[in-house]
Amino acid sequence: MLAEMERKRFTSAEYHEMTAAGILDENDRVELIEGEILKMAAIGSFHAACVGRLTRLFTSVFSDRVIVWVQNPIRIGEYSEPEPDVALLKDRPDFYEANHPKPEDVYLIVEVADSSLGYDRGFKLPVYARSGVGEVWVVDLDAACVEAYSQPSKNGYKLIRRGYKGDALALESFPDEFFNVDDILGRDDL
Repeated sequence: MLAEMERKRFTSAEYHEMTAAGILDENDRVELIEGEILKMAAIGSFHAACVGRLTRLFTSVFSDRVIVWVQNPIRIGEYSEPEPDVALLKDRPDFYEANHPKPEDVYLIVEVADSSLGYDRGFKLPVYARSGVGEVWVVDLDAACVEAYSQPSKNGYKLIRRGYKGDALALESFPDEFFNVDDILGRDDL
């Protein structure tokens, strides 16, 4: 007879205690999702370049209207603290020094995916939707596509838009600001 094993879910507080105790190093590439400490994939040059392009684009367009939050934690409930590639946050004078941003502080989360596409869609998107993050973009590097998810619900995102090279996408929170998919993915002619 096989015994059914119960997993220990870690809280965000316990996760931070592990860093303070030296069990986890702040340079470890891990994140807390639904109480599990998961190792993140290594960042390749195509992925890093895309994050760099997004950071430049968002910073130039939004200037001092939002905080561009790059590969930093978002506190989502007691059991999740993902580190999206880029997030656009409500401006706050302390830059969230007092505590990590929460879903209500987020305009947009962007996950850049090549080897992590299944993880981003299968694990992180449902967490973001259940917590009420209003919009998430998944940049699918292999398909040269930006997937824009909005209208969160407990069962996932109700609206999915896809942009390919030659297309432009606007954020739900800033409908007058358009971003060319070519500028996100990079140009073939460079």
